[in-house]
Amino acid sequence: MSTLSTLETNSLKGALEALLLVSSDPVSAPALAGALDIAPGECASLLAELKVEYEEANRGFQLREVAGGWRLFTHPAYHDVVEAYVLSWDTQKLSQAALETLAVIAYHQPVTREVVKGIRGVNSDGVIASLVDKGLVRELGRDPQRGQAIIYGTTNAFLEKFGLRSTRDLPDLEQFAPDEQSRQFIRERLSGRSIQSTLEEQAEDLDEERELIDTDVEDADDAELLPTGDTSEDMHDED
Repeated sequence: MSTLSTLETNSLKGALEALLLVSSDPVSAPALAGALDIAPGECASLLAELKVEYEEANRGFQLREVAGGWRLFTHPAYHDVVEAYVLSWDTQKLSQAALETLAVIAYHQPVTREVVKGIRGVNSDGVIASLVDKGLVRELGRDPQRGQAIIYGTTNAFLEKFGLRSTRDLPDLEQFAPDEQSRQFIRERLSGRSIQSTLEEQAEDLDEERELIDTDVEDADDAELLPTGDTSEDMHDED
């Protein structure tokens, strides 16, 4: 079995390999030649040589000419192991709701579902459960001041995926605010000063809804007690 030859520093073949590694689509020989400032014919010859070298060395990757260009592929012999590895990735992107919920938890942890709902303004139970399943959020314990509600925080996997050493490395959201009003809103949300007021407003709305329902029920009961007509008049008409 032949082995791949050692390339000299700044060799054209090495440069071609580097370009092919960062290309997700097939790249034509003229395009690669233009990047290396060499003749297209010379580039095509070098690509053909690399293709043969990889095949003779029986590497785990191959160089093929497809769709009018050149591209690196995994060797068909390793299809099964590559497929199993790729399918093990969690390639599903986070939804907008998941990103919002994750941001609330990251910047305000430890936090309960009720507080997340107060900040986002919508029920986030399902989104939180999904983030827990993905390993980005975990249960930290329970809050005795909120009826033993579960409190949540981010995980080490969250830090790894977002390239953070710790939550102290989270960027300052105020720098992304377009104006002072937005910055003030962010400061209040992250400090928690407005969370309680938001929750109180929600509680007041629920109380108002209950009062309206009770009023409707009372009106309905009163209506049932009212007579259907004037009995004395009915008797007088009969006379």
